[in-house]
Amino acid sequence: MPETLPSITGENNQLTYNGRGLFVTISPWNFPLAIFTGQIAAALVTGNSVLAKPSSYGSLLAFRASELWYQAGLPPNCLQLLPYSGDQKSNSLLNDSRITGVLFTGSTTSAQAINQQLAMRIGAPLSTLVAETGGQNTMLVDSSALIEQVVPDIVRSAFNSAGQRCSALRTVYLQHEIADEIEEKLIGAINELILGSPLDLQTDVGPVINQAALNHHFEHIERLRLQGRIIYEMPTNEAHNNGFYVPPTVIKLYSLDELTEEHFGPILHIIRYDIENIDRVIHEINRCGYGLTFGMHSRNEQFIEYVRTQLDVGNIYINRDQIGATVAAQPFGGMGQSGTGPKAGGPNYLHRLVREKTLTRNETAAGGDLTLLRQSLDEHYLED
Repeated sequence: MPETLPSITGENNQLTYNGRGLFVTISPWNFPLAIFTGQIAAALVTGNSVLAKPSSYGSLLAFRASELWYQAGLPPNCLQLLPYSGDQKSNSLLNDSRITGVLFTGSTTSAQAINQQLAMRIGAPLSTLVAETGGQNTMLVDSSALIEQVVPDIVRSAFNSAGQRCSALRTVYLQHEIADEIEEKLIGAINELILGSPLDLQTDVGPVINQAALNHHFEHIERLRLQGRIIYEMPTNEAHNNGFYVPPTVIKLYSLDELTEEHFGPILHIIRYDIENIDRVIHEINRCGYGLTFGMHSRNEQFIEYVRTQLDVGNIYINRDQIGATVAAQPFGGMGQSGTGPKAGGPNYLHRLVREKTLTRNETAAGGDLTLLRQSLDEHYLED
């Protein structure tokens, strides 16, 4: 679509946008429809063709969604579904010099591997990579916060979807003066949750995705249990043995530096802090390298503004939970190891998927009217 640019010395200028060519879209299992279709729609609407690689845990849903694209009239050569698993096939696909861009949502490690692979291709175009990855998402609660609001926001942020959201809360910093009260109320709120099958409408927390995730979470919990760090672990029963159930668990930390990786499940870490050490807390959050979501509960506007401006985080939520960014209202994406930007749903996202071409035409050439040229010269030189 052409965009008219300012006229210079009687020249007519236009900037036009065209698709880059062939995009690979790689979507995750935790939002198997929304992210899968969102990536495809963005690439198609900007004039690109798509090879869509869904998570192997969402292949059937991706297949049905692709059928609906075709039924709506999309030519089959604009979208091809690649339902496979395995690194070898991914390497073969990304090594192809015809690939001009990748839209990826997943782990930071995978995003870095994709970036390196695209950069190593000889003779291939310099490709676009738009990646949204994970985070060590934190929340800060000070002594002015409304505790009755803090606790349900923590529970939703940490345990909705069994903590399997990119934006989910991983660690909450509690000011010492209110930490005991919040922990007590938090334990009470966790006891009201129901851990079970997502097919049951009463369920609040479902299973994690697979056995490997289950093992990973329990290894983390047991390691910290041996150190006496478990604040609370939701009781389970025999029914939870038949499935990948990780009970909502609250763990004490002394520093965010103790977490060397993201724990993508219903595990919440608590760190107590003194207000005079707030700069250390801010530095600790920035130092972890991730910057996806951050929540803050405070009724001190000056304090909110100070903390907000110091943090390198893409999405900041004040006095609410920090999951569930609203489409078209809250562009979503992180900084640092949490993503490349631009944000999905933001005003700059589609621009990343196009090539720009500028056309400049001299309107005074070939015997044309020289009035505009004289006027421009007068404006530029007579003032001097």
